Formats: sequence, structure tokens, C-alpha cells
Amino acid sequence: MSNLSQPEQSPNLIRGIGLGGATALNMIDMIGVGPFITMPLVVAAMGGPQALLGWIVGAVLAICDGLVWAELGAAMPDAGGSYVYLREIYGPKRLGKLVSFLFIWQLSFSAPLSIASGAIGFAKYTAYLLPNLETQYAARQWSLQVPLLGALKLGWVVAGTTFLAIGIVLLAMLLLYRRITQIGRISKLLWVIVMATIVWIIFAGLTHFNSARAFSFPPGAFSLGKNFWFGLGAAMLVATYDYWGAYNVCFLGSELKDPGRTIPRAVLLSILLVAGLYLLMNLSVLGVMDWHEVIAAGGSNNKLYVFSTFMQRIYGSWAANLVTIMVMVTAFASVFSLVLGYSRVPYAAALDGNYFKIFARVHPVYQFPHVSLLALGGVSMLFCFFPLADVIAALVVIRILLQFILQAVGVIVLRIRRPDLSRPFRMWLYPLPAILAFLGFAYIVIRRHDALKQVRYAAVILIAGLIIYAVRAFHNREWPFSPPLASPAEIQAS
Repeated sequence: MSNLSQPEQSPNLIRGIGLGGATALNMIDMIGVGPFITMPLVVAAMGGPQALLGWIVGAVLAICDGLVWAELGAAMPDAGGSYVYLREIYGPKRLGKLVSFLFIWQLSFSAPLSIASGAIGFAKYTAYLLPNLETQYAARQWSLQVPLLGALKLGWVVAGTTFLAIGIVLLAMLLLYRRITQIGRISKLLWVIVMATIVWIIFAGLTHFNSARAFSFPPGAFSLGKNFWFGLGAAMLVATYDYWGAYNVCFLGSELKDPGRTIPRAVLLSILLVAGLYLLMNLSVLGVMDWHEVIAAGGSNNKLYVFSTFMQRIYGSWAANLVTIMVMVTAFASVFSLVLGYSRVPYAAALDGNYFKIFARVHPVYQFPHVSLLALGGVSMLFCFFPLADVIAALVVIRILLQFILQAVGVIVLRIRRPDLSRPFRMWLYPLPAILAFLGFAYIVIRRHDALKQVRYAAVILIAGLIIYAVRAFHNREWPFSPPLASPAEIQAS
């Protein structure tokens, strides 16, 4: 059996995270502030309680994509996750070198967007306790006409929530400046707080549940016209954002105990648990609050703290204040987990010689890739100036086009190219989940109002990445500018 091409791995990374810690990291990454602050966006997208369909279809897509991650992660449990998968799938000396570089390049944008979304969500919920935080001091729209692509539009805002979000990213970076074994203990504590928040919300909602209110669908809610399908696409985009994170441990493959078993179990277990919790949470709120009020919050992009309002209706101000604090802790847990997971990816690429060498540096005392962590955290602070809805949409579309679709196709390609590869976990019902994941992601990208806005972002990032790679490859004499490989006959003759 031939082995995968392996980058030079640092001997200093510690395998200190087991199944419990891995599942906890996934769940706090998945839940984070997402469902607490995006529920109004999903309900507004579909125009009523039928938004539950967006969560259900999103869960099916998350399971299909999770099976892709489970097989790839168990087969290639290295620091770097998708970077390693894409490199090996498409050939480490040829196309895989370009594809894996493009993944790292897009990660320079999508990872900070993901981290910033959690930090912005934290700040938005804090505004329930301190309403003046949502006061805007400046807001601008920027537009650039790009040849062949059209207008590239970008908006930014400056408010009290902006500065608070930046501070949260900074705090997460400070807490992560330590050994991985200590981080595992922190993640479990944060998981307990996350679960306590969700359980309380579900209990409050189900004990005050009004089914007539929860299922008061508007006329034509399920009419399968253009608005329904566009609404479902927009709802699935947000739901996909909320389900993402089950793959977080794949970026920590070199720091997991028994990764061949831990990765698939943590990925699938976290998806199933979180999907059930999301459905119960949404039902709980819709059974207490009028969905028209929820839509109003989603349309304004302010007062998105519907769970605080929900608790106030049931128990009063004390409960609303307490759940707000608990959601804030949950949001911070997400930022913490995201910074941790993503900081390992540029590190792995730098070890492989496919990214800037400085990112391969490991802290001499705490033994973690500190340069990578500081760089991603710094860019995340800049993205805290963008509106939350724009951050989520840009993040999802960029990641789908430049990572997830490539992996969904790639798991099939790898089965064909490398049937001898050891696979501790094999995708159930192969290749159906990979095909469904591809179709689901394509639907999200296409079937939305103003869908081209984020596609243009991804196109600009792709073109810039191709240019940078071409310049580097030409300078370093790498593929496709490297000398042709010798044939087996030429090798034997020599």
C-alpha cells in the first residue's frame, strides 16, 4: 500500500483531545451565536413558520457534507484539514498544489469572516443589555466596476457593537495563547454553558407552547413558485452557516487521540445533536412569539436578540438578562473555537512549502502555531466593520465555491485514484451523500435574490489567487512550470 505524500510535520504538536473534547469543540463551533441571532433571518427569508423547512433541509445537507468530511478526515488525520485533502485528491505534485493553495488563499478571507460573524453576534446580543451600542457613527457603501464581472459592492458600518466585536476577537486570541491540553479543558467548560442555555430555552418554550401560534402559516406558504424556491435558498444559506463547524476537529487531526475513530464520530454526532436542538429551539420561539415580530427583527438587522425578548415574555426581565449573558458566553465560545481550528491550516500549508514560511513557526514555550493565530485574528478584526448579513452571505458562498464543492467531488475522485488508501471510515451509501452535497451547495449559490453579489466576491478572490499562484510557481519552477517528470522507463534507464 502506497502512502500519502506527507508534509514535514512538527514533532511538537500534542495529541491531547479525545472524543468528548472533539465533540465539544464541534458543537460550540456549530452553535455559537448562529441560531440565536440568525433565526430572524431564516424566518424573514421564507416569510413565516415554514422556515422550519429551511432548518430541516439544511440538516440533511449538513449530514451529507459531514459524511464527506468524516471519510476524508479519518483517512488523512493531519493538521490542516481541507488543505491536506485537496492536495492529495487532485495530486500533490500537479493540480493538487494549485487547488490546495487556492484553499489557503480563500481561507485568508473566509476564516476571518467566520470568526467576525461570531464576534458581531456577541456584540449584537450585548446590545440588549446596552442599547446604545447599536448607535451607528458611520455607514458607507463602496462599489467598484470589475470588467466582465460587473459591480462589486461592499458596505461597512461603525458602531459601538463594532468595537466590542473587535475586543472579543482579541480576548479569544489571548486565551488561546497556551498549550492545547489546557484548551481542551476550556472547551468542555464552554460546552456546558452552551448546553445549559439551549436546554433552558427549549424548556421555557415547550412549557409555554402555543401550537396555533407556532403553525399559523401565511396564505400560500407552501406554493411552489419562484418566491418559495428563492426563499428556501436564502434560508438554507443561513442554516448552512449555522450547521457548519462539525468539521472543526478535522483541522486538528494532529492533535486528536485516535483520529481515525474520533473524527467521524465527532463530526456525525455533533451534527445529529445540533440539528435536533435547532429544531426544538425554533419551535420553542415560534410557539411563544408572533412570527411577524420575528420577521421585523430580521428585516431591520437590529434587535436580533429574539431569544432575550422570548425569555422576557415568559419570565420577565431577570430571565431575559440572564439568557442574554448566556448567549454572549456561547457566542464567545464560537469565536474561541473558530480561531483555534483555523489557525492550524496556514501552519500546515507553510510546513508543506505552499504558503508563507513564517506561518510554520511554533511557539517555543506553548508549542502552537502562534504566527498563524495572530494573523487570522488580526484580519478578523477588520471584518468586524461589515454588516452581519453581508458577512454570513459572503462567507457561505466563498466557502462553497472554493472549498466544499471541490471536496464533495473530490471524495469520489479519491476513491477512483486511490482505492488502496486506508479508510478507517467509509461514507454510508457512497456516492449518494457526496452527490447530494454537491447539488445542495449549488442550489444555495444559485437560487437566491441578488445571488451574483457574493459570486462576484468569490470570482475576484479566485482570479487573484490564480495570479499569485502563477507568479510564485513560475519563480519557484513549480507546477505547471516545473520540468516534466521522468517516465518509469527513463528512471530505470538511468
